[in-house]
Amino acid sequence: MNVRVFFFGLVLTFLACGWCVVDATAQVVTGQTTRAVVYQGDTIPYIELPTVHYHAPRIFNNRREEQSYNRLVHNVKRVYPYARLAGIKFQEYSELLEELETDAQRRRAAREIEQEIKDEFEGELRRLTISQGHILIKLIDRETKHTSYDVLRDFRGAFTAVFWQSFGRLFGYNLKTEYDPYGDDKLIEEIVQLIELGAI
Repeated sequence: MNVRVFFFGLVLTFLACGWCVVDATAQVVTGQTTRAVVYQGDTIPYIELPTVHYHAPRIFNNRREEQSYNRLVHNVKRVYPYARLAGIKFQEYSELLEELETDAQRRRAAREIEQEIKDEFEGELRRLTISQGHILIKLIDRETKHTSYDVLRDFRGAFTAVFWQSFGRLFGYNLKTEYDPYGDDKLIEEIVQLIELGAI
């Protein structure tokens, strides 16, 4: 009788241990797999955080300075969509012209592109102020990585680019103006970033 009780107890012990093992392996471990780096023998998780842009609230010395800044914000907001569109169209048209085989086909395509742009935007662009025109020239350089002069030269030829550069100079425009986000155009760059973030 003692032997039976012993074997019965032994069987129950094995079953209980078996359940413990099954139960231990059935547990689901939750967490997140990340990359890691080893630094001085320690493994450290490597997690990339999104870039955070912070612009301190602007403090103005006087009312005139505040009005000047607000005018600049208005002008940048007015022309920035055209500059963005110019960057997109520049990429599309560059790829289109590269696919063409002869210079004659490229010239014909460039004339068609120019006419398409005139039909769509000429009326709106004529209503820009001189200040907005200066900002647009800079933002086109920002978006296309080419000055307005270079864009004209690439699409319409050197003669056309020189003509419009000379004509623009009569009204104070320089199509060769380059965008300088860390210098003269630092304030415009700040406003553009705020627009892209949806802050203004």
